[in-house]
Amino acid sequence: MQASSTVPIVTTVSADPVANGLVTSLARPGGNLTGFTFDVTVETYGLRLQLLKEISARTSHVAAVWNPDAIERKALEATQDAAKRLGVTVTSHEVRSIADFEPTFRSIITEANDGMIVFTDGLTYARRQDFIDFAARQRLPTIYTTRESVDDGGLISYGVSLSAIYRRAAIFVDKILRGANPGDLPIEQPTKFELIVNLKTAKALGLTIPTALLARADEVIE
Repeated sequence: MQASSTVPIVTTVSADPVANGLVTSLARPGGNLTGFTFDVTVETYGLRLQLLKEISARTSHVAAVWNPDAIERKALEATQDAAKRLGVTVTSHEVRSIADFEPTFRSIITEANDGMIVFTDGLTYARRQDFIDFAARQRLPTIYTTRESVDDGGLISYGVSLSAIYRRAAIFVDKILRGANPGDLPIEQPTKFELIVNLKTAKALGLTIPTALLARADEVIE
């Protein structure tokens, strides 16, 4: 946007584009940007914590790993609010670069956390295997926000379908190439959420996934 006010931009952002000043409104973005926001409701953050409790009832201390340069603080605050209702303590662990990973892992171990939530941004997504491996070494039940982490060996994820959003981005591009003004195309919010469970990882962690939870899953990896 700084480079050009006329070249059309179709974007996918994890934060609220209105709150961040990228657009004037979701319905009529204005300017040259449109696309998608991964921003979800506060209930979604609470549900992730609830799912972690369902899988491991003993969960009482959960480490929330997030990048404050990419994820809005409301994600952490909504998770902490849900934690109070569930009788869980959530501690914040900020990672802004790869250099923050090892100190964060040591801190999570020192705090004796028995669960972890990893919020997805460009950094944690690209380096998701680091978190998957850490969770495996520490036998730490962990929930992620994208299915790719579960495909790669993580325990469970609940969040938007990235592949569905990227496919839909092509529709925006098509409309713009046919003459539509990006500023007139409403920015879309998530409507499809996926619950993915990896039974192989659950077995390695010594966990039994409740039948009711498996019945709600969009996909179970065996």
